[in-house]
Amino acid sequence: MQSEPETVCNVAISFDRCKITSVTCSCGNKDIFYCAHVVALSLYRIRKPDQVKLHLPISETLFQMNRDQLQKFVQYLITVHHTEVLPTAQKLADEILSQNSEINQVHGAPDPTAGASIDDENCWHLDEEQVQEQVKLFLSQGGYHGSGKQLNLLFAKVREMLKMRDSNGARMLTLITEQFMADPRLSLWRQQGTTMTDKYRQLWDELGALWMCIVLNPHCKLEQKSSWLKQLKKWNSVDVCPWEDGNHGNELPNLTNALPQGANANQENLGQCKSLEYQHLPAHKFLEEGESYLTLAVEVALIGLGQQRIMPDGLYAQEKVCRNEEQLISKLQEIELDDTLVKIFRKQAVFLLEGGPYSGLGEVIHRESVPMHTFAKYLFTSLLPHDAELAYKTALRAMRLLVLESTAPSGDLSRPHHIASVVPNRYPRWFTLSHIESQQCELASTMLTAAKGDVRRLETVLESIQKNIHSSSHIFKLAQDAFKIATLMDSLPDITLLKVSLELGLQTMLTTALSLPSRS
Repeated sequence: MQSEPETVCNVAISFDRCKITSVTCSCGNKDIFYCAHVVALSLYRIRKPDQVKLHLPISETLFQMNRDQLQKFVQYLITVHHTEVLPTAQKLADEILSQNSEINQVHGAPDPTAGASIDDENCWHLDEEQVQEQVKLFLSQGGYHGSGKQLNLLFAKVREMLKMRDSNGARMLTLITEQFMADPRLSLWRQQGTTMTDKYRQLWDELGALWMCIVLNPHCKLEQKSSWLKQLKKWNSVDVCPWEDGNHGNELPNLTNALPQGANANQENLGQCKSLEYQHLPAHKFLEEGESYLTLAVEVALIGLGQQRIMPDGLYAQEKVCRNEEQLISKLQEIELDDTLVKIFRKQAVFLLEGGPYSGLGEVIHRESVPMHTFAKYLFTSLLPHDAELAYKTALRAMRLLVLESTAPSGDLSRPHHIASVVPNRYPRWFTLSHIESQQCELASTMLTAAKGDVRRLETVLESIQKNIHSSSHIFKLAQDAFKIATLMDSLPDITLLKVSLELGLQTMLTTALSLPSRS
């Protein structure tokens, strides 16, 4: 095949304190990222610095010239580029010769080759117009033709910039957000009363997550944060700005299928991940000796997972609560716990149990507090080999589900006229309740399995199940689990577990019988 004819491109790159601050290329390619010619010249400059001659700022060079040299320099410059610069040269000459001209009121002259002052902010070159055009194009495609993938690549670029402490990260995210806010579909959906697509809402979620990274950046100046706060409030005041909770809608999907279920869900995901090795990197200037970035990251994750928070309004926001929790736990499960991390787990478990209103595992919590079942199951399995007492205490505290307990029936449940109050009323705002109850059941099953052979703990777990689990189907499942665990082939039957299975089975029968309509 014949190769394409060689094209010569004129490329100019400006640097300021090890950053590319501006680029131009005659190729004419328009994109968010640098063209191949700019990249090639940059690599050439990096790999062969001796081949690229460095010049002093032009003002310094002119300062070294005498009058004859200056006149020759100007005349040659005009001769070479007479069609482009002659009108400007004549205009400047007239102004310089005029005593009252504005140009003579300023000392010295500008020098674009001198770079910025050391106090001036310097940042990497970013073609703002192209960012806006590309995002507008991707949004207009409505998620088709790989536009969602392209937008996620832009988000990944912002994350990379933030990681490198590049001030362009906030600039680029601001441009992206402005285009999202200008998307005409927002007005259309609002007028029609329809919800946005899940893919589109996920893009908005990513926008929000990136803004949190920016405003929580400890390296940012106070004036920057004030500016971002003002901008975020401005966007938030726009009528078409989507709510995080989304529209509730009338049709609810099958959440049991939509969210991970069962004891092996994360794995009363991991298989798709690459095996990663996490190492302790020393963190300097912290209060306690022996801390590392890994221990700090794990501790922050545990604090976040255990923080008491009210269940948000709206189906999408409630699904996101479950999804985010399980994703974070999935990341934690990739880390192999050593003695240092076990100490962190113990410390945080104690803090959470003894914590006040900020802890989701505190002694007293709000009725509508997000349950801790999924997190407690992870804490339980992590602490069990090292501190069984603390592991059970944490898991038993997390078994409660106050949104159902607060609607518990009163009076004599054995009489038919009280039957209607036996089945707990489902709180209508908790769209993910079936998933939450499944996680409660999984936590109870995990404790039953671990307590095999321990009469005292089995009785304690049974009491917790009878007190906190209100779903007869889940109680029946736990009765089956207890029977299977008690009659494993490689050991003698566990009598206590069989009694647990029997009691749970009888409770299921009683609840089912009481819920049947009576005959006169």
